[in-house]
Amino acid sequence: MSVAIESADLSTICQTAAAAPKRANGNMNNNNSARSSRSATGSNTDTEALEEAAPLAGTVSSRKVLQRFCNAKWALFWLCWGGALQGLIVNGFVNVNISTIERRFGLRSRQTGLVASGYDLASFMCLVPVTYYGGRKGASKPCFIAIGLLLMGLGSLIFSLPHFLVGSYRATIAEANTCEPNQTYGLQSQACQELEPAQLELGLESLTWTVWLFFAAQLLHGAGASPLFTLGVTYLDENVSTKMSSVYLGIFYTMTIIGPAVGYVLGGQLLLIYTDFLHVDAADLSLTSDSKVWIGAWWIGFVFAAVVCVLIAIPIFAFPKSLPGAEQLQLAKVSEAHASNSVQKGKQKLMQAVLSLFKNPTFFFLNLAGATEGLVIAGFAAFLPKQIENQFSISPVYSALVMGLITVPAGGGGTFLGGYLVKKLNLACGGIIKMCLLATLVASFFTSCFLISCPNAPFAGVTTDYALAPAAEAGIPAALKLQANCNANCSCGNNYDPICGIDGVMYYSPCLAGCVEEQQLGSLKLYSNCSCIERPDVDFSLPDATNVMCESKCQTLLYFVLFCFVLMLFTFLATMPALSATLRCVQDEQRSFALGLQFWVVRLLGTIPAPLIFGALIDESCILWQESCDEQAGGACLVYDNFYISRYMWLLALIGKLCSVVFFFGAWWFYVPPSEASNGNKQSNTI
Repeated sequence: MSVAIESADLSTICQTAAAAPKRANGNMNNNNSARSSRSATGSNTDTEALEEAAPLAGTVSSRKVLQRFCNAKWALFWLCWGGALQGLIVNGFVNVNISTIERRFGLRSRQTGLVASGYDLASFMCLVPVTYYGGRKGASKPCFIAIGLLLMGLGSLIFSLPHFLVGSYRATIAEANTCEPNQTYGLQSQACQELEPAQLELGLESLTWTVWLFFAAQLLHGAGASPLFTLGVTYLDENVSTKMSSVYLGIFYTMTIIGPAVGYVLGGQLLLIYTDFLHVDAADLSLTSDSKVWIGAWWIGFVFAAVVCVLIAIPIFAFPKSLPGAEQLQLAKVSEAHASNSVQKGKQKLMQAVLSLFKNPTFFFLNLAGATEGLVIAGFAAFLPKQIENQFSISPVYSALVMGLITVPAGGGGTFLGGYLVKKLNLACGGIIKMCLLATLVASFFTSCFLISCPNAPFAGVTTDYALAPAAEAGIPAALKLQANCNANCSCGNNYDPICGIDGVMYYSPCLAGCVEEQQLGSLKLYSNCSCIERPDVDFSLPDATNVMCESKCQTLLYFVLFCFVLMLFTFLATMPALSATLRCVQDEQRSFALGLQFWVVRLLGTIPAPLIFGALIDESCILWQESCDEQAGGACLVYDNFYISRYMWLLALIGKLCSVVFFFGAWWFYVPPSEASNGNKQSNTI
């Protein structure tokens, strides 16, 4: 209750601050009259007046303190926190946990791509009404933004629910998963027919229904973020000068880049904690974070983010519709809108406003450029951590750390540098579009970073034959290669429990490696007497295999990081200038709606289909699927073909960047500055 009162007080103070000088003379006259009146009163009346004035003085003092927070800098401060939090949740926690969620709930990349698209789908549906009604005269933009933050908090809470609604995760069976000789190979159909209820916890039951819960949460994330990046941007632009606008927007968008970077790093560190750490000790299962079947505590970050969303929404509720001095700033601004012979005045209906904007060729091509850039950024934001993890054979924790190290300096630095260059060079709208064109052209060359790849690590029965298998088995289809002569007498199920042999080859499970003996040593499991593993001439005291991932011999990760850094730097270098160009090429009264319409187009043509396209191509690169009793539900991919996944990523990035170059060129070519149009009109009138 007190928080609501303080918010209302601050809003009232801000609205009346601009009118304070006008009341100064009247207050002075009233004070003189009051002093004359007090001289004629008695001592009792003076005492009563002092007692009544005491709380009033306290109120005035508190209002003066609150009034200090009613300016553009504090509005930027809280909006930066909101933007960073959105990036932390949607582009940080969600993306860094994609591969973990797939393994935990047996989902495919097509399904997680649908989840990732939910955010942009909701933004697509909400952006036009939010910007149209939130941008109307008299509407409170901070109120729209604060309500959106509350919706984001609710979405984060729902996103964590699957962890609490399903049973405990069982990464591996409690009993030894070793070879029992003189038994037949357990086919998937037989395993499903003999499935007992207690065995459902081993991962054979379908959990694909969780996709719709994740999707609903992403819808709330998208609906909640839509006012932040439309009304929040125009709120800043309306309350600062034209010269400072690009700086403020640059700082704001820099924080939206830092948010995902923090999300990658923090989310990666949370993956070091076992998902069921509250009631299960990972050491009892002989699991470490380096194990392929390790599932980290992906859900903790979403619970934390839900609480922070509520805390940030409170001060944003307190800001007024416009800050003191905003009217004077708007009168001082000079329009740089694309010149048009027919400019409609007054109020427009929704469809008239849409058609009026799309008749602006510069705005039209900037929309298309934003769509292709959005397709590339959204696709890689969702699946690049997973691609790095599988391409270079590193853990999800290390992959998240690499993404964070790239995103902080390249994404954040590029966004801030773009805004700074616009101010430093004092670029007009045409010059800004040229800057976007050059930055995108440079970025298109560095898409070649995705051609830097590693060969698949040797995986028995998947990427290579068993070392002790006869030559006749070389032509057997991949789906049957897991069974060989060396493990034909073992009773092996489909439980995925990969181990690394002393020969440097990965095996699907100890049973399929023909291992008979198992020994637990701390958090490790040691296997010996493995009939499918060929021992080199090394120390025979070493075990035949351990339950960890084999170390990759590929050393190209550093080169990939350097090239990807440059690609991301120049990609985000054009982000803020493109936004400034969009705001400048339209009429002042169209800015809120134009920005909302642009985001609408970007999501429809770019960020909504992007995760679906990327996810489908990533699934096409899979060469070993997790087996499931529900054939329609499918299962998570266990091994990808590194060659094809890298080529698919490169082609998507290159095509997207080349399209952006064409569209930025079109925006620059068709842009007509207002000064040139006015000169042309004068010449025609003279003739």
